[in-house]
Amino acid sequence: MNHPIVAIMYDFDKTLCTKDMQEYGFIPSLGMSPSEFWGAANKLTDDNEMDNVLAYMYMMVEKARESKVPVKEKTFRKLGKSIEFFPGVKTWFDRIDRYGESVGVRIEHYIVSSGIKEIICGTAIAPYFKKIYACEFMYDHNKTIVWPKCAVNYTTKTQFLFRINKGVLTVDSKSADKLNGYTPEYDRRIPFRNMIYIGDGLTDVPCMKLVKVNGGQSIAVFDPEKGKNPAQSLLKDGRVNYVLPADYSKNAELEIVVKSIIRKVFAVEEMRSLEKFQLGIDK
Repeated sequence: MNHPIVAIMYDFDKTLCTKDMQEYGFIPSLGMSPSEFWGAANKLTDDNEMDNVLAYMYMMVEKARESKVPVKEKTFRKLGKSIEFFPGVKTWFDRIDRYGESVGVRIEHYIVSSGIKEIICGTAIAPYFKKIYACEFMYDHNKTIVWPKCAVNYTTKTQFLFRINKGVLTVDSKSADKLNGYTPEYDRRIPFRNMIYIGDGLTDVPCMKLVKVNGGQSIAVFDPEKGKNPAQSLLKDGRVNYVLPADYSKNAELEIVVKSIIRKVFAVEEMRSLEKFQLGIDK
């Protein structure tokens, strides 16, 4: 049996980091409070029946221009250095990778976020991800923003789960045919049953539900200092498998659960390989 792959997919804001990424450095640089910025973005959404993600991206550019704050690619990457993570995040990926290897499973980490990709790429944990799917800007020759390149809202997030499932990771003009074409379950690179999705709230629900109903595991995490009420409703409504504190430390509940899922994946894949052998099907 080949080593099965387990894909662990993470939201970013309030899942790995403690609040929305724009609130660490970008919004304060505008001289605004988070409530003022998000209030303005929500008003733009409501007044124009606009996608909320596009509205906040527009507001980032517009308010930066008003405040004469640079909005270049390197500016966002620098902001990634100010991100504060939940306990254990910085050592989580190495620990989980090593554990997967010890039980015969290969681990791949992915980000699927409505945040800004350039900020995520500026963080210390960026190298651990096989792919980062998030909102992006297009830049001109001066590295100044000219247009939204990619907007990832709560429903478009699911596209990226299918990309991971089928192994169509690159977004280009040819990928739509590969992504939407029929692919037998046995020919998909990472079955949904081998996926773990970790998120914090309602914007993650389509992804959580997609993974859960297809045999994978969805985990809602919450800030222990703020309580688990919003996340608890996701469990009650059958949208997730677990509700756990956003504590990625060694031997914390989240690590115990994820390690158990990894062992389960290996056991299931091992049994499936034995069934194929008994039926005389190529392994």
